[in-house]
Amino acid sequence: MVFADDTAEALESAVRLSNTGLEPDTLTTLDDLTRFFDEHEYTGKRPTQSDLEPVRAIRPQLHEMFTASRDGAVPLVNEILEQQGALPQVVRHGDVDWHIHATTDDRPLAERILVETAMAMVDVIRADEMSRFDRCAMDDCEGVVFDLSRNRSRKYCSTTCTNRAAVAAYRARQASDED
Repeated sequence: MVFADDTAEALESAVRLSNTGLEPDTLTTLDDLTRFFDEHEYTGKRPTQSDLEPVRAIRPQLHEMFTASRDGAVPLVNEILEQQGALPQVVRHGDVDWHIHATTDDRPLAERILVETAMAMVDVIRADEMSRFDRCAMDDCEGVVFDLSRNRSRKYCSTTCTNRAAVAAYRARQASDED
């Protein structure tokens, strides 16, 4: 694996979050946010209704960071870390071994997501691995793809886009067979 587990997890969850803002928006209720929180095993206080709009509001910022060049991502990461007063510390909790947190568990969820993502992006930038991020290969999708595969073969942002591409390819083959 290219990155430490906590780095990969932070990036995968943040990419997924940024992609929820695409049409159709899949983060519209507290239940959606709670499901996201649970699926990605965030620590700290559980989300409340007051967390929903701030988390929805950071999606464009995450999308911009993931689609920036390496040099373009640096000021975005630094701005987040400065604005949030990030103070990196080594922590261990539950079944997770030593890793870095740069904000406390009592901070609002949107802030925790931004800081975790910015800290993970530090590793991406330092390793010169911005090419792990790409746009979805579906022509009508602006989703972000985070590809950790060895051969960098991931093309689509979601199962939905993967399935749509497979159906389109199948239909194209069927049409060419009929000719």
